[in-house]
Amino acid sequence: MEVIHTINLPAFVRRTMKAYALKAHIRQLDCDLSRIGRSRNWQIKANFSQIQALVKLIEQEQEESWLWLGKLLKREYQHLSHDNLLALAIRLDNLTVTALMALTDCTLAQARKVLDKLEDLD
Repeated sequence: MEVIHTINLPAFVRRTMKAYALKAHIRQLDCDLSRIGRSRNWQIKANFSQIQALVKLIEQEQEESWLWLGKLLKREYQHLSHDNLLALAIRLDNLTVTALMALTDCTLAQARKVLDKLEDLD
């Protein structure tokens, strides 16, 4: 089972033009988007693959007011734990160190540890 991450989105609606369209895209990816109480802050609950898909969507849409969210999400998944990286590597076949680094923005040392551990599992 994949880990669900909770990411806070401060002033989401105020910082985002066409917020209704972005909310629709987020919900299409089966992410849980909710407002925190009565504040202007929102939070998103998503797993790693949903976060990646959302970042890719934001970059493809090229809506300038959405780029802050793409940067925030990229920064969030750069801090993946060893277990998260290992779970991702198990799901993907024939994964190289370079491919894992490109996919997750992890360090060379982290990628090597994960692939070494994966080879021991075989």
